[in-house]
Amino acid sequence: MLEVRSLAIPDVKLVRSKRFSDTRGYFCETFRRSDFAEKGIPHDFIQDNQSCSERVGTVRGLHFQRPPFAQAKLVRVLRGAILDVVVDLRRRSPTFGKHVSVKLDSGNDEQLLVPKGFAHGFCTLEPQTTVFYKVDEVYSPDHDGGVYWADPELAIEWPVKASAAQLSPKDRALPTFDQLASVFE
Repeated sequence: MLEVRSLAIPDVKLVRSKRFSDTRGYFCETFRRSDFAEKGIPHDFIQDNQSCSERVGTVRGLHFQRPPFAQAKLVRVLRGAILDVVVDLRRRSPTFGKHVSVKLDSGNDEQLLVPKGFAHGFCTLEPQTTVFYKVDEVYSPDHDGGVYWADPELAIEWPVKASAAQLSPKDRALPTFDQLASVFE
């Protein structure tokens, strides 16, 4: 009942749960540790996070946690839609510096598995978008890091122009990819 598909960067996975619908609406089991482990996703998620973005064109990211607090994430959209983006920061990876993106919305029952070693971010495609994600390590402010979302070197095709994006001051000041010190050896 759980479908797992590797994306262009094979360690990044799209996960789809089966939805059961009737006249009342639907039911969907979004996480069962044993089912995920059986599909090769043995993460022990220990913290849940949720964000709501009021406006279309809100960008959150590209964020990561440095070791030993590096996090894997399982991301889904509860309301609205996002373009979700992950960038490979693993220096020895054949896909180092490459990215994948996927549209997630509240109606498609898909979740994105973002492994440790990746920067993660998203742009809202609808107003009042709510994103929920599980992580396998607690947040540590001292290990927080990021990459500037609109860095031309990353060549990410965002659905919003830099001048129109809604960003936090922190995200506006993130370093570019070439300014980023090696994080994941």
